[in-house]
Amino acid sequence: MTTRPLTLLLCLALAISAAAQTPQKVLNQAISALKNAGAITLNYAVKGTQGNNSGAISLSGQRYALTSKEMKCWFDGKTLWTFSTATDEVNITTPTAGDLQMANPVAAANDFKANYNMWKAAGQIAGHYAIMLRPKKAGTNIDQVFLYINNSNHLPAKIHVKLNDKSAYTISLTNYKTHQNLPANTFTFDPAKVPAGTPVVDLR
Repeated sequence: MTTRPLTLLLCLALAISAAAQTPQKVLNQAISALKNAGAITLNYAVKGTQGNNSGAISLSGQRYALTSKEMKCWFDGKTLWTFSTATDEVNITTPTAGDLQMANPVAAANDFKANYNMWKAAGQIAGHYAIMLRPKKAGTNIDQVFLYINNSNHLPAKIHVKLNDKSAYTISLTNYKTHQNLPANTFTFDPAKVPAGTPVVDLR
């Protein structure tokens, strides 16, 4: 018995499966994967026209903690503490939705779903599904976004953002570790986490 018919059937099944995928379905899969992953740790790297940055992020629902050479942030779901080496002080704020999207892939994915139109991007890369997004409403400084979702684990791997002023930046998300045991104080500020004597300024 020849294996050619079986091979053709397999190829046809894969083609039908790929065609059935839509940007909306892929983004929903990513949101579900993030929600079902429990507490997460990962690394990030930002490259853009205004400079580069890299560090680590810990996530648990809407809460996150971010650490890089330039800053440290802790968000407990309500309050954001930000330590910057540029100012050598800690600022306490109530973050906007935009602030959260910059550091939390969960918040970013939910914003994309609610506030952007989306299409399958023309430029696909191996092992990923690429989505092109444009804001539904005028007034934002974002022109378009390219979101790359890993086909194997459905987690966001890269976000490329083009702004209206022609600048751009790319965020790469790597080394995901899911279902981590992260205590609640991971996401809250403690003076011991910054140099002794650092001023704390409440901007709320």
